[in-house]
Amino acid sequence: MYKRGFFSLQPDQRKGVFALLVLIVVVQCIYFLVDFQKMPQSESAEFVTLKKQLDSLKNIEQEVKKDSIFAFNPNFITDYRGYVLGLTTEEIDRLHTFRKQGKFVHSASEFQQVTQVSDSLLAVISPYFKFPEWVKNTQKQKKSFDKTSVPTSKTPKKDLNTATDEDLMKVYGIGKVLSQRILKYKQRIQGFSEISQLKEVYGLEEEVVERIMLQFEIQTPPSIEKQDINTIGLYELAKIPYMDFDLAKKLIGLRSEVGNIRHFNDLLQIEGFDEVKIKRIQLYLQIHD
Repeated sequence: MYKRGFFSLQPDQRKGVFALLVLIVVVQCIYFLVDFQKMPQSESAEFVTLKKQLDSLKNIEQEVKKDSIFAFNPNFITDYRGYVLGLTTEEIDRLHTFRKQGKFVHSASEFQQVTQVSDSLLAVISPYFKFPEWVKNTQKQKKSFDKTSVPTSKTPKKDLNTATDEDLMKVYGIGKVLSQRILKYKQRIQGFSEISQLKEVYGLEEEVVERIMLQFEIQTPPSIEKQDINTIGLYELAKIPYMDFDLAKKLIGLRSEVGNIRHFNDLLQIEGFDEVKIKRIQLYLQIHD
């Protein structure tokens, strides 16, 4: 009866019934084969970004736990170590630039100030920071520095020209690098003639210079054999501290024009000379009558 009813339909009607049956079968297959509970729901862009950041921090923390079995001194972070810890190239470069000046970070907050790392990353890596015991002791005593570190009138000052690197490192703010740099500069200028020459040492901050002045002075001025500014040769003149080949050529040129230089103030005619530089080169040059 049903067969006769189906085949009694027009061809277009039979096609419609067949298409409907196919659609019903497809819908049933989708219903039974697809797990709708596992289909991802749409997430906002802000939520996705936050999720990625959290996952990144978790990965960094896992890397730190895996690679940092022992605590480490953040002053000696290499490029690779910084990459593993999650620092950017710019943050690592800031730390290396700071260290090239002979300086050290002494706390997590100072590390953040130098590198400009985010608070979230600092919270992950700072528990693994390890600083030397002397740094910890210095931090504890820092508040009482003015009372304990500044010499009293009963404490005699030492001679800066005979000071060793160990003597200099006793000054707060001076480490091995800066102490060696001071000694090399002293050798370069043939000894300190004035305590203010310390300000010319690269990387030596003014407050550190002031601390040195509280503990050191010039007791034995250097013995420098002064040369005549009107007879010294070009190459010998260029080797004098505070001079270079270009300035030496200009000075020789002025000497050729005027005959003899009669006053050091005559050098003010030369570009590159000012009163400070003239005062310095007078330590090495003289004018014979």
